[in-house]
Amino acid sequence: MNSYNIILSGVGGQGLILTTKIICVAAMKKGYDVKSNDVVGLAQRGGKVWGSVKIGEKIHSPNIRKGKGDILLGMEMLEAMRWVDFLKEDGLVIMNEYRIPPVPVITEKEEYPKDIGSFLGNDRKLITIDAGGKGREIGSVKVANTVLIGILASETDIDKNCWLEAIEENVPDKFLGENFKAFEAGYGII
Repeated sequence: MNSYNIILSGVGGQGLILTTKIICVAAMKKGYDVKSNDVVGLAQRGGKVWGSVKIGEKIHSPNIRKGKGDILLGMEMLEAMRWVDFLKEDGLVIMNEYRIPPVPVITEKEEYPKDIGSFLGNDRKLITIDAGGKGREIGSVKVANTVLIGILASETDIDKNCWLEAIEENVPDKFLGENFKAFEAGYGII
């Protein structure tokens, strides 16, 4: 049985809680022990949000120390950059090519970093995708995180059916078709 330390980062309103839940449910369906933690207090103001999911045979805490993460799922580019120190040197970054300027950038006190991809990918495997653009192709930008989940799924030993069942159990019926297509689009990228 493998183990996975997954860090999620984004901005309030991007769906971090649902994304975390789908990851946890898929892993539990495979028979893994799972612990998760979401920090979303700033979500109401569009602030940074993050979470962690630890998956393995026996997990005692959801917390991931710096340098111990296996996978970083970045829903927004700057937030992915903030959390990269939590990855192992050979960790995997799955990053949505999406920018939400923070207040210092909006007020022109700072600039949004220009080359986040190269910063993240120096010692790590980096997969970047315009998940929102892929979602628009499918029919809705709202399935961007499901595209990212598909990429994540392809990097684990968790059966594809476990992921599809987790999506089915957590997404409203009227959005299932688009979410299944988004998952398949992400799963087929690698």
